[in-house]
Formats: sequence, structure tokens, C-alpha cells
Amino acid sequence: MCGRYSLTSDLDTLQLRFGFRAGDLTYEPRYNVAPTQEVLTVTGDGSENHARFMRWGLIPFWAKDASIGGRMINARAETVVEKPGYREAFQERRCLILADGFYEWRREGKLRTPMRIVLKNGEPFGFAGLWETWKNPEGELVRSCAIITTVPNALMEPIHNRMPVMLARDTEELWLDTGNKDTAELRELLIPYDPSDMEAYPVSDLVNKYQNDVPEVMVRV
Repeated sequence: MCGRYSLTSDLDTLQLRFGFRAGDLTYEPRYNVAPTQEVLTVTGDGSENHARFMRWGLIPFWAKDASIGGRMINARAETVVEKPGYREAFQERRCLILADGFYEWRREGKLRTPMRIVLKNGEPFGFAGLWETWKNPEGELVRSCAIITTVPNALMEPIHNRMPVMLARDTEELWLDTGNKDTAELRELLIPYDPSDMEAYPVSDLVNKYQNDVPEVMVRV
């Protein structure tokens, strides 16, 4: 699964990298993003890309309350087309969830070591995401999202049995294209990232608490 990540690149860098309109968006670097928090996403409308914040943890439009979102932070690539909570969003509402690293905990017996996984070039990347709009009891619209996960690549296999789908840069526009309804073509994008372009290193136990949203959680130990 993917339950914690970071996004520390400045807004200008993100705009240049992902080609979105930010409007009056305000943004601060995040070092330890956790489920149910607001996360930065990119969506497309067929002509241009837009950045917006959404709640991490997808709330289906038919949900009775928002609590279900806490259990829907990840969608499995193998079943995303069939699952009732995700299948319509897969067809109609795909997004990028922006990051520049993510965390997983490597198990060795009873020992759990937090690991940070990044691209070797240090650049930000986009998780393959789905999003949904839900109306709360007060009538307010809540946008929420989930990260799609897949089987691990060679780098991730010793760390965890799942990894988030990190889209290759040249497939991002295809993923965001709302006019594309080709399920088979879209599913072909949900593959493990090339491990030769990634690295993983241990970090301190500070990352275990989501309240520690500070640069120190990313430091190699």
C-alpha cells in the first residue's frame, strides 16, 4: 500500500514539470503527508491541466458519511475496474497525485525500518490517482482521491508487497485525458516503475508519527 509520502518541490517547479494552471492556489512543502489530509492533485479537462487540493481517501458519491474514505486511500490496479467504489472514477475522473518521495516500512522479524523511496534524479512525479465528488450533510461538495497501487518492482520487493503506481512522464497526459475511455489501454499504464531510476534509503522513526511533518523525517540514517 501507500500510506505516507512527501511533496517538497516549490510551486514554480511543479507548474513547470506538470504544466498546470495554479490560479490563486497557495501551497506549502509537505514532508509527511498522511491519509484524510488535503493533498495536491492535477486534473485535466481536455484542454489544460489544473492543480487543486483534495482529501486523501476516496469518498464514493453514494457514501452515507465521510468515514469510508479512511479505508479507501489506495485502489488495487488489478481490481480497480471492477470495484464499485472505483470503477466509475476510473472511467471518468483520473488525476495525478503529486509527490517527490514516499515511505514504506521494511519488516525484518520484529524490526520495522522506515524507508524513503525517491527518484534518483530528485524530481517530483505523479502517482496514478482517481477522484470523486461527494456532498456532505451540510450540502458542501468534498473532492477526494485515492492512489492506485500495483505489484512491487525489484527495488520495492524486499521492502513491501505493494507499491504506488508512479506514472512514466510520457504517459501522464494519456492518463489525464478525460476523453479516453479505453479501459484496456489505461490499465496498461498501471505497472511498476523502472527500479533503475529509483533509490530507497532508511530514515528515522520520526516519520512514524504523521504529526512530524518536518524536513528531519526525510534525512538518511
